[in-house]
Amino acid sequence: MAEVVYQEPFLSYIEQINLLKSRGLSFKDESRALSLLECVSYYRLSSYWHPLLEDKQNKTFKENANFDTAFKLYKFDADLRKIIMAEIVKIEIALRSKMAYVLSLSNDSFWLENEDLFSCNQTYSYLISKIKEEIKRSEENFIISFKRDFSNDIPPAFMVLEITSFGTLSKLYKYLKPGKYRREIAQFFGLPDGTFESWLHSLVYVRNICAHSARLWNKQMRIIPLHPKVNKKQWLDNKQVCNNRIYFVLSMIIYLLNIINPKHSFKQKLEALFSKYPSIDKTAMGFPINWQKESLWGGTCDVNPEDRGSDVFYIQKNHD
Repeated sequence: MAEVVYQEPFLSYIEQINLLKSRGLSFKDESRALSLLECVSYYRLSSYWHPLLEDKQNKTFKENANFDTAFKLYKFDADLRKIIMAEIVKIEIALRSKMAYVLSLSNDSFWLENEDLFSCNQTYSYLISKIKEEIKRSEENFIISFKRDFSNDIPPAFMVLEITSFGTLSKLYKYLKPGKYRREIAQFFGLPDGTFESWLHSLVYVRNICAHSARLWNKQMRIIPLHPKVNKKQWLDNKQVCNNRIYFVLSMIIYLLNIINPKHSFKQKLEALFSKYPSIDKTAMGFPINWQKESLWGGTCDVNPEDRGSDVFYIQKNHD
């Protein structure tokens, strides 16, 4: 445990601007910067001017570093999170539907109460307690009506999975016993079950980053998804691409959307975002050279749902 006590004084907005100026950050419009600091905290924005630092120990900026560059990066990150969040929701909904169908069809609608389907009794007990809490808190009409009309502690799974968090949903999949149910669900999404489990964990992690409006664009991911063993025409040709940056996650989302809805517009939304912010350094996001030549990104979608199986910011690439 560190022994140094934090003693930095809290600064007013004007003092914050003066401190940044003393360190070499320039401002085109100080009054606008002050207004932004009132609505977006100094500490939050510091993640976006951090890449502009020349000396990170002494917190001095590179020549020509300016506040507007940092704020554009902040805006890009916010727009990126918004786009990603909307697409992860679609994957989450598809997972809810497929899990409910596969397990209910082979067992019954109350398979969530069957402890034998899960691999860890202790974790199963924890998940069921979480699910019961979610049922108790739910204000959905279908849950309220069920609790009014029936005595069951837990409603049918096709109801329950509609109100569970994405995190709980991914854990339910993770702790299903190895076997046909895990494989059948994963195969629908075109992946081996172990890889699919790791992708779900990663997507939950990224979704939580988005939900908390945390920095994402150049983040080194703490939860790292597995490289898939799938047909290269469906996935990335470059097997050496780093899997702990957002490029890999974006590629995962495209891959899954190609299966869920081959007519999706996610790539077009990303293209529009990059056109809106042309100065963004994509290499800091993990984009490799010639990424646009990847069939997953630039070519026509060739995944058959029935056969699943220039001018850049001067940014430190490895900043996290």
